[in-house]
Order: sequence, then C-alpha cells, then structure tokens
Amino acid sequence: MRRIAISENFSRAGMKLLPFIHEWWTGFTRHIPPGQFGRYLVVGLWNTFFGYGTFALFTVLLNPIVPHGYILASFLSGVLNITIAYFGYKWFVFKTRGNYLREWLRCVAVYGSGTVFGLIALPVLVFVIRHNTRFIAQAPYIAGAILIPVVVVYNFVGHKTFSFRSPA
Repeated sequence: MRRIAISENFSRAGMKLLPFIHEWWTGFTRHIPPGQFGRYLVVGLWNTFFGYGTFALFTVLLNPIVPHGYILASFLSGVLNITIAYFGYKWFVFKTRGNYLREWLRCVAVYGSGTVFGLIALPVLVFVIRHNTRFIAQAPYIAGAILIPVVVVYNFVGHKTFSFRSPA
C-alpha cells in the first residue's frame, strides 16, 4: 500500500513537471530555424567524437613524456578542434557566407572560453575521480567525457548568438 502512495505522488510531481519542461523546450527552440538544431547535433556528434579522440590520442602520446600531459593534450586538441568544428558549423549548420575571418575569430572566442573552463575543470575532476574511485589511470579520460555535455550546450548557445549570428 505504501509503495502505491509513493508511486502516485511521484507520478503527480512528474505530471506537474512536464508542462514546465515543454514550455522551457519551446522557448529554447523558438529562435532556431527548422532543421538547424538537428544539423547542429549531427555536426556536434562528429565534433564530439573527433574532439575526444584527439584529446585521448594526445593524452596517450604526452603522458609518458610530460607531467600531467592530459592538460596539454586538452589544450592542443582544443585548438585543432576549433578549426575543424568551425567549418562544419559554417557550411552545414548555420550556412553563412563570407566573413570567414570574423566568424572564425568569434568561434575561437566561444570555443576558447569553453576551453578555459575545461582547463580549469579537468584537473579538478581528475583529482575528484582519482581520490574517490579506483580509476587512477583512467581519470583523465572519464573527466574529459563528463565535461562533454556541458561544453556542447555552451557552444551551441555561443555559436547561435555570437559566432554565426546574422548581422542586424
């Protein structure tokens, strides 16, 4: 009997939350042209795998020769991935013309600020993982993966409202 009451209360709370989520999602996507968010997800998925792959590759290469090589790996992979991502977003997602240098510099600003956040958060997460789990050697990889969704959302908003915004 008690289990049913808990389930019913949880269900009622969930039903109250659904309109809020729907309203938030509608407000979030109202300013996004049809198909743009889907294209962003496709390019973003590619960028995520490519970016994490280069981070992992650079970490494997640098850890044996540089103390805390994962930090340098994060920086180097970030610089490479900004340029690769820029072309995907410019040509496939936002479909802008011209303004290559201006838009690329804005992408650098958006991605650069995200990279700075990652460079600060990564060692903190690595420390937390190493001191609270048994994943000592894997900690940089796990921390990098944890940061992915945070950076993905930040970057979309930054590119939509700054890097590739239409001139007024």
